[in-house]
Formats: sequence, structure tokens, C-alpha cells
Amino acid sequence: MSAKLHTLIVGLGRSGEGLHLPSLAKARAADPELFAPEPVAGYDPYRPPAKGTVAVGSLEEAARRTPPRRTVVHLCTPPHQRSGLLEQLALLGYRMVIVEKPLALDLVGLAAVARVRRRWGLDLTVTTQWLESALTRRLRAVVRGGVFGGLRSVSVVQNKPRFTRSAAAPGHPTAFDVEVPHALAVVLALAGGADIALASLEDMVTEQGRLPLLGRARLALAHHRGVRTEIDSDLTSPVRERRIRLEFDEAVLTGHYPCSAADHTAQLRVEAAGREPTRSVFTDDALPEFIRAAYARYAERAPDPGALPVQVEAVRLLAEAKRLCASGARREEVGSAPGA
Repeated sequence: MSAKLHTLIVGLGRSGEGLHLPSLAKARAADPELFAPEPVAGYDPYRPPAKGTVAVGSLEEAARRTPPRRTVVHLCTPPHQRSGLLEQLALLGYRMVIVEKPLALDLVGLAAVARVRRRWGLDLTVTTQWLESALTRRLRAVVRGGVFGGLRSVSVVQNKPRFTRSAAAPGHPTAFDVEVPHALAVVLALAGGADIALASLEDMVTEQGRLPLLGRARLALAHHRGVRTEIDSDLTSPVRERRIRLEFDEAVLTGHYPCSAADHTAQLRVEAAGREPTRSVFTDDALPEFIRAAYARYAERAPDPGALPVQVEAVRLLAEAKRLCASGARREEVGSAPGA
């Protein structure tokens, strides 16, 4: 194995400090051979130093502290800043970057990221930890094994109240950019490439006011293999739920992903023809495993692009969904959109 890898977190908001930093601690404890013993460096000019990091005053200072070519950057800033920061990091010698989802907000942003990536040979990994989830791995094994025949349809429900965060820090322009990228990556991995069949967006409305396009996002996909997918993400829901349902020729599988950092437990119910239903409950702490797998790939200098092609396709599909909603398709289709 190559030399151990250092870490730099750029952006210490909810994603950087609240998600990546504690998950890094778990990954480092589980597989210390991957990680350099030096503390994690953190850079954010707009926030105070985060506990568990060594604060650096600039990206240049970070590059002087540890060798950029042996440092993995966790880019946890808002997506509209992606290409500019990637360019800065590349100029300083960084090549391994874990990018918080979404990779880009639209096709223009995606093209800008692609130009920087090609020019400097960046190895990008997008943070969609659902792909490393124990539940997703079980579902993928069932699809590949064909135990219950062909996959017919997939439905995903992502409900959680997000009023306070949306009002305080509206970093995401639409509800498509919050939870949907996670689900979209999973369904593309399970059922292959797809086209948009329907898309709709709703506002977030409270007594305090209205946040345009940040309420509920719904998406229907027609996969090239004949599978149909529906994704429904309601950020105004009074309850939390992350549920995925796969319908096969001979069975229905219903999985529940963990809903918060308070409990990393998933569940899977299998209802198969001619059998008693079964229910499995198992640990599923996906983000530390995602980080560990990314560092392992970087340490081996593997040419494998990982899940990046899936993430690029997810950006393309979400850009098309936003275009349909902006063009008025939302008003025409919302009555027959998924879950309506």
C-alpha cells in the first residue's frame, strides 16, 4: 500500500463539521493504516475552528503543512463554488478530492467541473454514501443475482422536516438538490440509465413566509432496461423517513435507511411469493464506510473512477428535471406526478 494519506476539510458547516469530521474519526479508528497520524486540517474563512481539526488560515498554508499529492481534500462548500475552488486546489498540487453532493447544480456547472478535472487530472469522488450503505449492497446483490426474477419498479420516499435549515442557510436552490441526489445515485446503480418521465417542485410555505422550490420534489424515471422509478422527497413532512421499495417479478423488498446520526440501523423486509415475509435489522453507518473506501482507492492509486459516472448522470437528470419544472411542465404534470 502507498504512503498514508493526510486530510484537509474545506468548508466547516453542516457537511464538513457535522458529517465528514465525525465520520472521518470513525474511519480513521477502523482502518488506521490508511490515514496519516497527523490531525485533520480544516479551512473555512467564515467559521471558527472546528473541534478535532487544526485550523489553517489559507489553502496555501494547508499545502505547506502536508504534501498535496498525499492529501485527500473534502470539499464541503456550497455547490455553486465548485469549479473555482477545484481550480485553486489543483494549482496547489491537490489531486484527490471528495466533493460533497451534488457535484454541480446544472449542466453549466458540470461542464466547468469537467474542464478543471480534465485539465489537472483530478480524481473526484462525490459524497453519496448511500452507494456504500449496507442496505444498498443487499439490494444490489438481489438485483444482480436474479433470485426473484427481473426488477420491475423502484420507489423512494425521502421525508424530513427541513424548515429551520432551509430558512437559515438556503444553500440549495431547489428541493431536488437536498436529498434527491442520494436516491438518484442508488436507483441508477440498481436499474441503470434513465430518462425523466415526470418532474415537479413545490414551495416551502409556513406562517413566516414562502421559500420557492424548497418544499417537495417529485421525479419519475423511465430506465432504459424497462424499469420505472418514482422518487418523492418532501422537506415539509412532519416525520422522517428514508424508504426504498423494489418490486420484482416474484417479490417485493422494502428497505428503510437510517434517518439521522442518532441511530445507524437499517431494515429490510422481503415479501416473496409462497414464503413467509422476513425482516432483517442491521447496522448501517454508511458515511464512515464511504470515506474508508474512497481513501483505500486513493491509496492504491486505482484508475477506477468509482461512482463518478453515476454522479455525472445524476446531475444531468436533475438539470433536466429543473428545466421541465421551470418551463411549466410542473403545472401541467403535478396532478399525476409520483405520489400525487
